[in-house]
Amino acid sequence: MDMEGCDVIMENINMGERLRQLRKSKKLTQKQAADRIGIAISTLSGYEMEEKHPSYFILMKLARLYNVSVDYLIGMTENRTLDVSGLTEKE
Repeated sequence: MDMEGCDVIMENINMGERLRQLRKSKKLTQKQAADRIGIAISTLSGYEMEEKHPSYFILMKLARLYNVSVDYLIGMTENRTLDVSGLTEKE
């Protein structure tokens, strides 16, 4: 896929809304979620309001907290997790 295709996908996703929905589905306040990943509430709020964008490191922490893939968070897939069934430990 070329970069143009990636831009189209990214424009159609509202990562902030996805983050807010995931947090609420886990019944977490912004403070609880922010504390668990080690960021300020204002930072998490900025992510949810699309005013700030998380680093790769924070994206991984958010994915772990919400038990979803980073691809799901950034809108590259609608599948929340990766299917690794059938793969060996090495794969």
